[in-house]
Amino acid sequence: MTDAPFQRALVVRGGAIGDFLLTLPVLHALRTCAPASRLDVLAYPSIASLARTSGLVDEVRSIEYGPLAGFFTRGATLDPELQKYFGSFDLVISYLYDPDAIFAENLRASGLRRLVEGPSRVTGTSHAIDQLAAPLATLGIPLAGRSTRLAIASAAEASTTIALHPGSGSPSKNWPTNCWCELAVRLLEAQPDLRIAIVGGEADAAALQSMRSLTASTRVSFWENLPLETLASRLASSAVYAGHDTGISHLAAAAGTPSLLLFGPTDPGVWAPPHEHVRILRAPAGKLEELSVSTVMSALRPLLGTLRLASGAEPSETLAL
Repeated sequence: MTDAPFQRALVVRGGAIGDFLLTLPVLHALRTCAPASRLDVLAYPSIASLARTSGLVDEVRSIEYGPLAGFFTRGATLDPELQKYFGSFDLVISYLYDPDAIFAENLRASGLRRLVEGPSRVTGTSHAIDQLAAPLATLGIPLAGRSTRLAIASAAEASTTIALHPGSGSPSKNWPTNCWCELAVRLLEAQPDLRIAIVGGEADAAALQSMRSLTASTRVSFWENLPLETLASRLASSAVYAGHDTGISHLAAAAGTPSLLLFGPTDPGVWAPPHEHVRILRAPAGKLEELSVSTVMSALRPLLGTLRLASGAEPSETLAL
């Protein structure tokens, strides 16, 4: 016999990078309360693999697996292998949108003993992590901590790179790209040892294109469309990260990178990473276009103050922030 709250548990989590990373504290709590028990996730492997390599879960299965579609259809012939898989768990926590309870019915038909449903979307004014932790309260499991870190190997022993992420999934959450360009230029001019990395994916194509002129400097590189694990490693080795309310910002926070996040219309009380090494700069009246480059430079000073440059000088001695 065991006092563990489960022997085999599965967390079903769709959504983008930020959605999954905001659920890390739940995985951490489940792992902490039952370290010898089995814990799997059904998610997008490119995202969830970070949790597996960090030891938070034992196995990742793809939420895009074709036969899984039958579990969202009432009366469908269910895949026997998946039925056996779901039936092997004594607990499933699902964050999927399931208004007609079709997925829930098919899980129970597969022999699942206990299903706990978490919120499929974040609403209201409490922090997203606290909302996503609702299933833990149902199970009587305490939240082990809100600022979960990932175990990510740095891409280098030390770095003087500042990573800038000028995009997001919504234009309203973006600081103007001309401001990002000016910020990069001023950082490069202030200290010749610093390097700038511009981070972005497919959703950031317009912002990245607006910053291509920066490649005139050999100290500027573009980290574009990188595999998530590669990007996580590079962020972990970066001196500082600056970005918006995005999943990549949550990745930088989970990687332990000192970060400055610019928030406009969205509420940092709900969406900001809670890590101590993350600073939040809120735009006046939530309008990012009213946030000056000088204000952002000043906000970066505390993050750069502990960085020792290749020259041996401290940024606080040389950077005109």
